[in-house]
Amino acid sequence: MKPEIHPEYMDCTVRCSCGNTFQTRSTKPELKIDICNVCHPFYTGQQRFVDTGGRVQRFADKFGSAKETVAEREAARKAKRAAEVAEREAARKAEREAKAAEKAKRAEEYAKKAEEAAASAEATAEVQENVAEVSAEEAAAVDALVDQAPEAEVVEATEEVAE
Repeated sequence: MKPEIHPEYMDCTVRCSCGNTFQTRSTKPELKIDICNVCHPFYTGQQRFVDTGGRVQRFADKFGSAKETVAEREAARKAKRAAEVAEREAARKAEREAKAAEKAKRAEEYAKKAEEAAASAEATAEVQENVAEVSAEEAAAVDALVDQAPEAEVVEATEEVAE
């Protein structure tokens, strides 16, 4: 070693932010540290959140907690999805109502046509009954004429013979 170029090596007091103090040797008489073997998670087995100078708190104040941000984002996404589902449901309901109205309109038209067909069938039945009555009357009249015809022929034939 070269003389007079190295710092003086002396006893040192080390103070941790957790309150632990111990002695060692260093080139400085006193050291202030943030974490030591008493509070370090590796030695204690506990997870401890080390916040030096409130940096984490300042970050959380400035940008917000990650849980809150994620929760807000999830809530917004769920609300958007619920709105989309409600919109699709409303569209389906409107479509079903339109189909029901169209079906009712067709049923009304069918009922009207069936009513007209029933009325025309009734009129046809009445006409057929009248035709049947007229036919029966005509047949009776023709039968009467036919019955009278042979008598008239016999009378004519006897008159011809008598002449």
